[in-house]
Formats: sequence, C-alpha cells, structure tokens
Amino acid sequence: MHSKNVVIIGSGFAGISAACFMAKAGYKVVVLEKNEQPGGRARQLKLEGFSFDMGPSWYWMPDIFERFFNQFNKKASDFYDLIRLNPSYRIYRQNDTTDVPADYTALKDLFEQLEPGSGKKLDIFLNEAAYKYKTGMQNFAYKPGLSLTEFLDADLIKGIFKLDVFTSVKKHVSKYFKHPHIQQLLEFPVLFLGALPEKIPALYSLMNYADIKGGTWFPKGGMYSVVNAMYKLAIELGATFQFNNNVIKIEVENKSAGKVHVRHPDGSTSAHNAAIVIANADYHYTENSLLPAAYRNYSEAYWNKKTMAPSALLYYVGLNKKLENITHHSLFFDTSFQQHAKEIYHTRQWPEDPLFYVSAPTVTDGSLAPENCENLFLLIPVAAGLNGDTEELRDYYFEKIVSRFEKRINQPVKQHIILKKAFSYSNFIHDYNAYKGNAYGLANTWMQTAIMKPSINNKKIKNIFYTGQFTVPGPGVPPALISGEIVAKHIINLNK
Repeated sequence: MHSKNVVIIGSGFAGISAACFMAKAGYKVVVLEKNEQPGGRARQLKLEGFSFDMGPSWYWMPDIFERFFNQFNKKASDFYDLIRLNPSYRIYRQNDTTDVPADYTALKDLFEQLEPGSGKKLDIFLNEAAYKYKTGMQNFAYKPGLSLTEFLDADLIKGIFKLDVFTSVKKHVSKYFKHPHIQQLLEFPVLFLGALPEKIPALYSLMNYADIKGGTWFPKGGMYSVVNAMYKLAIELGATFQFNNNVIKIEVENKSAGKVHVRHPDGSTSAHNAAIVIANADYHYTENSLLPAAYRNYSEAYWNKKTMAPSALLYYVGLNKKLENITHHSLFFDTSFQQHAKEIYHTRQWPEDPLFYVSAPTVTDGSLAPENCENLFLLIPVAAGLNGDTEELRDYYFEKIVSRFEKRINQPVKQHIILKKAFSYSNFIHDYNAYKGNAYGLANTWMQTAIMKPSINNKKIKNIFYTGQFTVPGPGVPPALISGEIVAKHIINLNK
C-alpha cells in the first residue's frame, strides 16, 4: 500500500473518477471542493421541493458508465435505476415537430418518409459509426495523449481512413443524406463537443451511434444520482472529501508541489501536504491562479488562441402545474441555426434569436418536484467570454424563449412559474473559476484532439497532473469519467 498523499482539487466527474482509481490503488486521497457538495458543474439545486440538475442533463453512452463501475466490481444498477427515454427527444422546427423514436425500425421509417432510400443508407452510416465508436472509444479515448507513439497501433493505422479523421461531420453526413431535417438530426449530437459540424472531424459520427443505438437514458433521481453513486464509491474505497475548501495556492519547492493551501468560508486558511496533486479545477485557473508563473505549461497567448466550447445561459424553473404532451428533452431549432452559430463562434455576441433546449425531467420522474408540479431546465448556448451578463439581460432572454415555448406547446407557462433561478457567465466564473465563463471546456476541433489538447502532465513540476474537460478526451460526462481514469492510471504507472 502507498502512503503517498494525493490531493485532488475539485470534485467534478473527472475528479471523483480519479479519486476512485487512486484510492483503489492504495493511495491516501483527499478531494478538496470549493462548493458545499460534490459534482462540480453537475451539482444539484434543491429549492422548495424541486430538485434540479444544475449542469449535465443527458445520459448517453451507458456502456462507459458501466465500464467505470465494473472496474470496482460494481454495476450502475447497484446505485441507480436507468430509464430509456422514448422518444429520445423532440425537435421543434419553424413549421413542424419531430419526435425521434428510440426504436430503430421506427427511426428508419421516419427517415424513409423524409427521403426515400435513406433507411438503407442509415444502416450503412451507422455501421461506420459503430466501427468509429468501438475503435474511437477503445483505442483513442483511453490514451493519455502524451505522444504520437500511443497511436501507433496496427489496427488503428489500418483503419485510419475508416475513422474519417480528415473530413468533417458536415461533409460526411451530406455524403449520405440530402434532406435538411435528416442532416440536422445527425449533426445535432456533435454540438455537445462544442463546435460546428463543419469544424468537427467525422470521427465523431460515433456520437450518432451513441445517440441512435446506445440510446438516451435517464437515471432515476436525476443526473445527480450518478454523482452520488461515484461519491459513495470513492468514500467506500477510502477517499475523503472536504467541502467549502477553496484552493488558493499550490506551493512549489525544488520543482515539486508540496502543499495545497485552502481558504475556508470564515476566511481562515490551512494547508494539505501533497505528494501528488491532481487538478480537476478549470485548467486555466489552476495554471494562472494557483501556480507561480515559472511553473505554468501554457502562456496567456496559447489560451487566447484556443477554440472554446460555448458557455450557457441556464434557467431552473418550477411550475405549479403539469404541462401536457411535452417530452423529457426538447430542442427548439425554430430559428436560424446559421445565425446563432455565427454569433457563438464568429462574431461572439449575445444571440439575436437563439436556439434553445428544454429538459423536463418530471415527465419521467415525478419525485423531482412537488406533486402536480413541473421541473424545467432551459439552456441557451452562448459564446464564451461575453460581457454584459446582467439581470436585465437574463430576464430579456427568459421572456423571449418562454414565449416561444408557450406558443409551440400551446399552453400557458409564465403565469404558472413559482420558482425561477438563472445561471450564466458570471456564475460559471464565480462558482467554477471557469475560463471565459466556459460551460464545456475546449471544443473538440481537429487541432484540439488527442495530443493537441492541454497536457495531463505539468511539464515543469513532476507531481502535478490535470484532468477534466480541458484535457483528454474532451467535454461531456462519459469523457470526464474516462479523463479521471486516464490520469489516475498514468500516475499509478509512473509510480510502479
């Protein structure tokens, strides 16, 4: 058994994942968390009988969660129940609505109605996506991204063209399908990766396999059930957590991190001895606010050139009645996608007429709100780094999207709101020290994939490591679980 003290900064999915693997390997693990509960961006907000997931709300790639728990001789079902959603989600367009069925045959029928012959093409498209999912998730995703030699795998090299890393998702989809509704449906999942379909390598059509074949699920009790499960597991394995511990400095001596200093809510400070430091805090914040300049991996110029995934304007809303005929997940693509995308990625401004997303988890699980009430989570993607995040602006956008929501579902909503809380750019900075108020880290563009992501190693201090959405494999909940595993196994191998 190792007596080495491991200090993990931050208890997001990647931090808790790393804590589990390090504790299992016999390290003494303490997780320091700025907020009052585990989860990072996946915290839970409890107000007046409503339970809101504050961040992630989609459960895709159940096999990745299963693989995580299996490594500790557990199953996801030991901790929470999963419900497969049907329809997976609903898309509202300007003049029509599409429910995306969970059943594959029904989905093929839908494709055929839109574009004759597209059902057969979907089989071919998804066979390719299945190959990418299997190869991408097994050979790519679990690599630490430290050297090109990691990818000198005979099967990988043989299949490099089948992985479509040199073309874009947009081109790849349009090769098979011409109908704009089908193209939109197949391009939508890559928006989770934080960039436009024309900027994301076609390798990521593996997301279509995850969506269509893997399915859209919901853990009973909300996404926070997953945080709770991992937190319980980490404690069972021997890790300890200290909440309301805001890390203010990593002390470096002789090119080695020795102490991690924290500030408590009462203003007092204390320090933890560390033989190993794993930062699950925002990468830019760790480097620029916790470390002396001489020990940073990257300059401010480096960060400024990076393509950020979007930030988000979020609303947690409680209604005093149930809504009729709504789905768990709804995407409002009823305004110009091109316009909104341009405002996020090019002109970087507050959107004129935004697309938005609504999650209504009480459609699936009534326990998340008082009886006969509805729990709504609304999200508008916005550019990272915007100024002017005021109460007036938040109210303006809320009014705008709720009016559209009411119109499309043909029911009053505003007059039934009994609870409303907004969360945006300034909250991401305040609560998570998020660089430019980002919600999802770095976009998974070609130039920000694998070895081109910020390194999991601090190149100047041998005992500091990084995990989370800025490093490999990238943004999203399943990648965060993998990120924690990658960094932990890398450290364990170094110390063998």
